[in-house]
Amino acid sequence: MEVSADISLPSPDAAQRERAKMRLYVLCQTCGWGSFLAIDIWSTIAFPDHDSKWGTGVVLAVGVMTFTTALLLTHYMRPLMERWRWKELGWKPLLPRLVAMAFTAAAAWNCFEILWVHGVIGLPWNTKYSLPLVVCMEEFSSAVLFFLWLCLYFFYHLFDRLNRSEIERFRLMTNVKEAQLRALKSQVNPHFIFNSLNSLRALIDEEPERARMAVTQLANLLRYSLQSGQLETVPFEDELGIVNDYLALEQVRHEERLRLRLDIAPEALKLPVPPMLLQTLVENAVKYGISPRPEGGEIAIIARSSNGELRIQVMNPGEIEQGGKATSTGLGLRNAAERLRLIFGERATLSVHPGGSEQVVAEAVIPLPSHP
Repeated sequence: MEVSADISLPSPDAAQRERAKMRLYVLCQTCGWGSFLAIDIWSTIAFPDHDSKWGTGVVLAVGVMTFTTALLLTHYMRPLMERWRWKELGWKPLLPRLVAMAFTAAAAWNCFEILWVHGVIGLPWNTKYSLPLVVCMEEFSSAVLFFLWLCLYFFYHLFDRLNRSEIERFRLMTNVKEAQLRALKSQVNPHFIFNSLNSLRALIDEEPERARMAVTQLANLLRYSLQSGQLETVPFEDELGIVNDYLALEQVRHEERLRLRLDIAPEALKLPVPPMLLQTLVENAVKYGISPRPEGGEIAIIARSSNGELRIQVMNPGEIEQGGKATSTGLGLRNAAERLRLIFGERATLSVHPGGSEQVVAEAVIPLPSHP
């Protein structure tokens, strides 16, 4: 019996980001409190209190103790705030908690400093100010220092959270875009397959030899549909080849009623287009421009590349209704327009407009990658 297990492990990128964050934290802690220690020792030596009997060794010992205590206090504040989920709070409930944490850390810091200086080292109390006043002043100044540390800590995590939210938003947009493209392709592909099968069915009994050729053309259509469904763009030349196969199948039904005229600039053949775009435009032209007319008509495919864009036009007989709408229901055209927008952005357009006397033009404009 085969047993499989799904074990979720952190990705290498996530582990690398965590290590980078820890290195940054250690660097900031060391430099920040180290700078505070250096300034404290320098000010004590440069501006000595003449009533104080402290020597350089005592100053260094007190400074190292101060540095170590502050480092440990701020380090162990982090897991507490993590456990209490303070990072998930808004500023209004968070602010009083930060103030309380700052005064609590300041009280612990000052108590340890008093015990260390006057208890362990044994220095006498020789200040001219009263003990309550000194304690209050030290408590307030230390609380301000810890409060600033907490603000910097939360500002960093707020920025980090916003940055991660932005990354997740772009990742979600990408996933939505891919899902939309897959959904649109799934709507387009069965549509043209159905029409091709109808044409083939009408041919099998009448002309077996031509039916075999039509099977090959239909196989080309199916193969192209399956392969191009995994791609965002294909060369316009590939689209044109598939359209020729599609029109060959349609001519089984329409015969001489369906005529084709190509006007393709050579430089347009290698340019990228969404898969099934041209086929959708031609299919729409056949369905609404050729099929309803007893006399049929001509479909013209024109492609030009200029001014940083590829312009594709499919012309067919027809009229635009009042209000600017064509006789088509437009499902395939709406899907094609949406795919254009998702792949090439807002500059890509697909429009249907009159092209002269009883002519309808479906026009796709695609910006070229080298011309943003």
